[in-house]
Amino acid sequence: MDFEHTPKVKELQARLIDFMNQHIYPNEEAYHHEVDTNRRAGNAWIPTKVIEDLKPIARKAGLWNLFLPFSKRVPEGLTNLEYATLCEIMGRVHWASEVFNCSAPDTGNMETLERYATEEIKREWLDPLLRGEIRSAFLMTEPAVASSDATNIQLAIRREGDTYVLNGRKWWSSGLGDPRCKVLIVMGKTNPDAGRHEQQSMIVVPTDTPGIKVLRHLSVFGYDDAPHGHMEVDLVDVRVPVSNILLGEGRGFEIAQGRLGPGRIHHCMRSIGAAERALELMCKRLMSRVAFGKPISQHSIWHERIAESRCMIDQARLMTLKAAYMMDTVGNKVAKAEIAMIKVIAPNMACQIIDWAMQAHGGAGISQVTPLANMYAHQRTLRFADGPDEVHRAAIAKLELGKHSTIPGKNDLETMPVTRGF
Repeated sequence: MDFEHTPKVKELQARLIDFMNQHIYPNEEAYHHEVDTNRRAGNAWIPTKVIEDLKPIARKAGLWNLFLPFSKRVPEGLTNLEYATLCEIMGRVHWASEVFNCSAPDTGNMETLERYATEEIKREWLDPLLRGEIRSAFLMTEPAVASSDATNIQLAIRREGDTYVLNGRKWWSSGLGDPRCKVLIVMGKTNPDAGRHEQQSMIVVPTDTPGIKVLRHLSVFGYDDAPHGHMEVDLVDVRVPVSNILLGEGRGFEIAQGRLGPGRIHHCMRSIGAAERALELMCKRLMSRVAFGKPISQHSIWHERIAESRCMIDQARLMTLKAAYMMDTVGNKVAKAEIAMIKVIAPNMACQIIDWAMQAHGGAGISQVTPLANMYAHQRTLRFADGPDEVHRAAIAKLELGKHSTIPGKNDLETMPVTRGF
């Protein structure tokens, strides 16, 4: 494996770093001020002017839709390995990826539509998503079941003539709080009598379809993530055309496997970017404060934490780049162990380093004075999102045991975990 970046990627890295320095970091305070002002005025669910003003600048700079590989619609799209380092740079500020039309859940939904939707659906929903005109949400997790096992999902998708009728409740429907959210991809059960992995399907649902009711937003450590939001939503007799089904009935797990692999790479590289920034803030803080007669940076415990942080970040980065390389060269199925491993490693690593950075900052570290508390909330969430640690560890263990199994069929572990957590 050669992880030396191509001249194209190096040039994109330089342009992206320059964009972050010119437009993202200087606007962090303005972004939070705008959201807080909207919240105090009684409506936090308004798209921020800061981000909307930056989008055309990013598009003009050629930093747009970089996440989508192998698409005729997006010839500028990069491979997973090429995009990974750019995703890390964006991950240093949690809202930055939206500026480049590279934020979840839109990225996963756009990949899903590009791979599995009909041309008619692509024209109606994918094209405006790629242009950044609308946003989307992905509805998989349910409050009444352990959604870490996606076979538990109960939302019913029942066919009646030329329509499907959807009934059920979802939550952690990220992005549904945004008024620009115009389309949903919903996973539910079309045939409860089919095989365990053939019961589920995915279907495209416009948000203005009658029967969709947002019940409440769900906070993360007190953060509402407005104007993006994570919503609990009821679907009651929601009717959509049969043509909105993706690939056909019973193909939901197959689609989920294709959707979640790249998304996990993106999450992990953003986690690495967050950890890098936390380490940077930690070092600057330690060198600027004196305690017990000398700079805090000279106390040995901080030497250990700084060194450990550098080791952990670089280990996670190399593992994630390896997984991205394998996805590009041998495919998601062969890379399933590597994808599962990085999904455990990266957010745990980021949580630890951000925690140390908060400790270095004292009370400032857990307040709005630094971005660290918000960063921690996001990273702790990723230990659930796209599958909890326990599910990925179980998958890794099964794959490892399968290498040594002498029982016929017991090493047939082809299915990558399909899970979003919560």
